[in-house]
Amino acid sequence: MATSFQRFIDSLDPKTLPRVLQIQAGVYYEDSPCEQFGNERTLSTEEVMQIIGFKVKKVTAHIYSRNEDKDMLDTMDLPPDFSGLFRLIADETPYCSIGELTRELYVRPSHFGLLRFRSDIDLEVGNFTVSKDEQILIRDLKEVNEVMSVNCEVLIKGDLHSFDLPLSYEGKFYECQDEKTYTLNEILSWKIPSNRKRNVVLSDVMEISDISKLCPKGLEWFMVLKPVYEVEAMLQFRHDIICLLSDLDIDVIDITHRFDMKYFSQMVTTHEIFERNSKEFPMIVEIISSPVTKCIFSNLLMPGKKIIIHKKHQSDRVIASEFSSYSPKKHFLIPSNYKGKFKRKARMFSTVYDLRIAKNERDDLHVVATKAFHSPYKEFSSICVGDQFLVKTFQSKEMLFEGKKTVVDALICIKMTETPFTEVSLPLYVEGGFVEVVHDKKKYYLTELCKSFQLPLNVKVSIRDLFAVGEDILATTSVLQLEEQITDSYLLVSTLNRPEEVWELPVQRQNLTVQLISSFQGKTFSSPTRTNIEEVNEEDYYMLRRYENQVQHPPPRPPKTPLCAEPATKIPEVNVIPKSSSSAEENGGASELLGSSQEDRLIMCTEKKISVITKDAVADNRPKVGGQLPRKK
Repeated sequence: MATSFQRFIDSLDPKTLPRVLQIQAGVYYEDSPCEQFGNERTLSTEEVMQIIGFKVKKVTAHIYSRNEDKDMLDTMDLPPDFSGLFRLIADETPYCSIGELTRELYVRPSHFGLLRFRSDIDLEVGNFTVSKDEQILIRDLKEVNEVMSVNCEVLIKGDLHSFDLPLSYEGKFYECQDEKTYTLNEILSWKIPSNRKRNVVLSDVMEISDISKLCPKGLEWFMVLKPVYEVEAMLQFRHDIICLLSDLDIDVIDITHRFDMKYFSQMVTTHEIFERNSKEFPMIVEIISSPVTKCIFSNLLMPGKKIIIHKKHQSDRVIASEFSSYSPKKHFLIPSNYKGKFKRKARMFSTVYDLRIAKNERDDLHVVATKAFHSPYKEFSSICVGDQFLVKTFQSKEMLFEGKKTVVDALICIKMTETPFTEVSLPLYVEGGFVEVVHDKKKYYLTELCKSFQLPLNVKVSIRDLFAVGEDILATTSVLQLEEQITDSYLLVSTLNRPEEVWELPVQRQNLTVQLISSFQGKTFSSPTRTNIEEVNEEDYYMLRRYENQVQHPPPRPPKTPLCAEPATKIPEVNVIPKSSSSAEENGGASELLGSSQEDRLIMCTEKKISVITKDAVADNRPKVGGQLPRKK
């Protein structure tokens, strides 16, 4: 039996896809009613198409007055991310069975709570009676004696009763009024009935310019929401995807159960391929839809091109961000098999506690202080701007305060500012400022850095990766901060004409639609031969960091300042950079970090004094002393 395309899509359960429809009749516009990734094409009566997916494109909102006649006041389209809050109006049309209620409303537990409904007659269940209009709570769907039922609860005279109702139970059931507020996206996801409209009241509007159109003055009104879907479909004997809107005025008939699916190309996404059994690899696929996000291998993944998928693959990555005075910063995912090399650059530390975390067991950590600290206790050293320390080891020290012994954690350091060098203690609670002095001129592979040093770590590319897909995008960056290591999901792929050039296609950030062609009989690869360096956007970057922070244990909090500590003496803060361009290279580019935001005045550190020099003096390589800061004697 033919039905309208709109009605069919409204009642379509995504779990039953794909579905095969035959067009019976309809009204066609002058323009084409469907699109093939932006290219228009036409439909014909009795043409067969396969529905493979759909999503909400927009929501048509009809505004009615709340008088007896319910006059329509206006109609407008709302985007799914409309920034307003709505209150639901309970549907006055009854559901004729429990099965219809569960099919058209979301009854599973969710963070919005559980569904409540009422009956217009008394219900005799077990040894008690549920009065009409009593609110009944649906806890869950379950099978009772091989019969699908809903488990319900009802509160009668202060007692909570539980009972089951089979889906075949008939009557007149109504949803109860919901007093919560929801966004439009939440209503579309959880609170809009299948094959029905949803009546709502707009309770709050945010960031809407034309409020007068939404809120007619002097009238009580409500909105009727009707979602319009964008439907993805395939035509018979073709392997391209067309997009249609669900409000297209055509009639269709569902012929899924009497149609042979082999007449349609087998379309899958890279997400679905990754879920397949490993025995199904390698395979040849043809790309139907190109990547949504632009990437360095976009030209290799154009629609119509064939690629080989060798295997699914879990790979290690390092999240890195570029130090830049520009906003937004660039973020990268660097594979562990990156074949370029890095040189270490100076790190910056805001507390003594950070020095302890960064301290490597094998090598000493050499830092220069950029912020002063006055210690009121003889057990601990004060810090002056420009003081140099060699961090040695961690130690807990006892100190006497008001006749009681107090244990304070500290770092044992060698103070290198004065001759001879002296051993001092710095309490972990000190909120100072330190810049690392890097003497290491060695060039490291990424795996060596992650193994030998504690992240985060500042580096700069010294030798680019010649095996990168496209150009090595890291080679043009100034200083990179390697932040943390993650493991992500990839497919190992290569083009059909160059099967030996294998790279990693990210599953989570590049979801392609492809057509399965055949299995691949040639030589396969179990690891990539080309390096895929990804530049990720802000959203993907924070999602990756959030995921990783969920699975890793956070570091312990820095210790609090003891109650007996006095406020530090206020000494002006300055940024410290190495003395000259040659020493800047030895110190790992501290000037590159600090000088980018200090263009007019730079601070140069020597063993005896701190000099303030001008921008022009740096350009001329002739330092002109503009002033001196007193040092602690």
